[in-house]
Amino acid sequence: MEEQLKFADYFVVVTAQSRPQVKAIYNELHVRLKAAGELHSKAEGMDLGWWVLLDYMDVVVHIQQTEAREYYGLDILYSECPQLDWQEVELPELPEPRAHAAE
Repeated sequence: MEEQLKFADYFVVVTAQSRPQVKAIYNELHVRLKAAGELHSKAEGMDLGWWVLLDYMDVVVHIQQTEAREYYGLDILYSECPQLDWQEVELPELPEPRAHAAE
C-alpha cells in the first residue's frame, strides 16, 4: 500500500458479527501484539464497537461489524492497492499472553 498511501504499509480489515466480537478481536490483538512488543496509539471507536481502528504505524487494523464494512466500503475505496492472501503469509510465533492479576 505504500505506493498508494504514504501513511501505512498495510491495512488489515477484519469483519466481526457483533459488538462483543469486535471487542474480543481487539482484546486478542492488543494483548498478543503488546506481548510481542508492538504498541498502537489510542484505539479509536472502542466506545461504540462498530468500527475500531488500531494504528501500529506501518500497519493499520480496522475491525468492523459486517454492516460497517458494507457501508464504508474500504474494500472498494482501496481496491487498487495490492492485496495479500493472509493464509499464505508466514507469521512469526507470538508469545502466549501472560495471565495478569485482577485489577
